[in-house]
Amino acid sequence: MWYVIQVRTGLEENVRLLCMRKISTDVLKEIFIIYYEEKKHISGEWKMQRKILFPGYVFLVSEEPKNLYKALKKVPSHTKLLGTGNEIVPLKEEEVNFLKALCEEKQVVPMSEGVIENSKVIVKSGPLVGREGYIRRIDRHKRKAYLEVTLFGRIQKVQVGLEIISKT
Repeated sequence: MWYVIQVRTGLEENVRLLCMRKISTDVLKEIFIIYYEEKKHISGEWKMQRKILFPGYVFLVSEEPKNLYKALKKVPSHTKLLGTGNEIVPLKEEEVNFLKALCEEKQVVPMSEGVIENSKVIVKSGPLVGREGYIRRIDRHKRKAYLEVTLFGRIQKVQVGLEIISKT
């Protein structure tokens, strides 16, 4: 099952490495941060960069939530396992499936490409194909799409790479 810990923004990678060192692989099957790719205009060239999709969140995979909760107490950094009250709650199956589909592989959301036809966005390639309904806003200059998705029990606003190659 997938779980999410909340950490101080900017310390995601440090917490991930600490957890890998301090928590047994029997309890913690996998720990990762989800990134997205974006194109940035640097020194006259468009370069691909990776940024954290959910700043302040680290994802864990475990089948032992009680032991995971205890093990996280040993991690000296500020971590908060998301749940309700005293109960640890895993991500819902549809949330996990959505994230897996978005990331495709290696916990990275690749750039998507699309077109705008009659003021409607149509994504032609990438993880946003068929997910145009999540797009709330597009910044063609920065090559980004701003999405609203329901995760962690609330609506999350995230940005991913989207290049619009034509507009009619």
